[in-house]
Amino acid sequence: MQNNNHGETDRRESAAIGRRQFLAGGIAATATIMATGVADAAGRVRKVPKKKPNPAPPEANKPVPEANKPAPEANKPASEAKPPDNLISSAPVLQNAAARSMGVAFSVTADASGWVEYSVSRKMTDAKRVYSGGAGLMTVDDKIAHIRIRGLSPATRYYYRIGADRIEYRGGYKMKNLGPEMDAKVHSFTTLGAQASGSFCVINDTHENAQTLDAAFRKLAELKPAVVIWNGDASNTSENFEAAWKVFIRPHVDHPEYASDTPFMFVRGNHDFRGRFNRTLERVVMARDPEERLPEYSELGRNFVQRLGDIALIGLDTGEDKLDTNPRFAGIFRMKEYRELQTKWLAHAIASPAVTTARYKVAFCHIPLFDSSRDANPGDLMPADVAEGFKKDYAAWQRTCAGLWGPHLAKAGVKLLITGHQHKYRRDSPGNGHPWIQLVGGGPNVDPEHAENFATIIEGRLESGMLAVRVHDLANSRVVDSFTV
Repeated sequence: MQNNNHGETDRRESAAIGRRQFLAGGIAATATIMATGVADAAGRVRKVPKKKPNPAPPEANKPVPEANKPAPEANKPASEAKPPDNLISSAPVLQNAAARSMGVAFSVTADASGWVEYSVSRKMTDAKRVYSGGAGLMTVDDKIAHIRIRGLSPATRYYYRIGADRIEYRGGYKMKNLGPEMDAKVHSFTTLGAQASGSFCVINDTHENAQTLDAAFRKLAELKPAVVIWNGDASNTSENFEAAWKVFIRPHVDHPEYASDTPFMFVRGNHDFRGRFNRTLERVVMARDPEERLPEYSELGRNFVQRLGDIALIGLDTGEDKLDTNPRFAGIFRMKEYRELQTKWLAHAIASPAVTTARYKVAFCHIPLFDSSRDANPGDLMPADVAEGFKKDYAAWQRTCAGLWGPHLAKAGVKLLITGHQHKYRRDSPGNGHPWIQLVGGGPNVDPEHAENFATIIEGRLESGMLAVRVHDLANSRVVDSFTV
């Protein structure tokens, strides 16, 4: 049957497009520090007539039994329905720790513009407020708020709390700020820097396993590191926002504040590239501050060089474990160019004072850069990752990245490389072509019966002037390896 109601359809599409354009204006933008105080837009918006609800189809006009009638609130248009009680729906998640900046993310239940108030005082004296957004627009999003706090002092403890302004949006000229809502709980974080202290911890290949995450978060709460590196394969595959939200914003129901006082730095693994939503993962996990890198490396939002006292932390992204030419990837992956760009970035990064003045240099990437097993797939078997004599049809280690990055890591004096991917803990001693110790983190299991692929937390801290490393076996509650560098 032909539908002639073109005018009504056009009106609906126009309204929907307008709202999407409004939301898209600031979602991926970084935040800018603004003056203390609340920008109250409510007094500057004139009231507009309320829209009438769309006419119901004929069958909807039939009498409804009293018992089946919806509540009065349900009869109202969405724009007039009572807003949910809580606008903020998660604890804050600290992302992308640095010496002079910190990222904060939290989820919301309706259109909102998020903000963070922070202070060096536990009592929040003289707190400053930072809004999400930038380039003239505060971000408005109905699922998440991202705020980047800049201009911080290195190695300094800050206290903070989160809040958001609830925004009613009906069109480009029909917006209303319904006022702020604040989470009263005050959290804290400490910035990194050459004078910072404390340990780093590494988790990897958690793969959304609830038992593994529970064990990891409990152990991290005990170890109290200054920063955690999530070294890849946090996810299996993320097809939508909700899937990624469960991985990074609320990974475990019993640990809602897992990253509210301890920042996490995310290094992608091969699984973290898979799924439609992982192409826009910055929607949940902020990219690192663009001020950390030169404009020509703007695409490298996951690479980092940061100092934790006398330790330089270097983050690299090995990408997928299959070739770009593998038919399963439909020709839409460009890992070759991505790795080559990181090589140029690495050459520049290791010449920075953050690296040259550090006594210890530790690098992180998901896929190992060495494997002594002759049947371990090196990730460069053209064209589809298969060749006689190799067990797997995907990379067990990354020979290409080893060739590109190895000389720079050696030049920088890197003594420890921490990886994952293989789901079995291993320590490789320095050897020809890799003058560093390579650690391969364990798998996603905490069942003591899985003796070979137990989950690990790799801990590093300075003790008596040495870099002490401990590897915690989460399945058997023991330290399975320890050494000094």
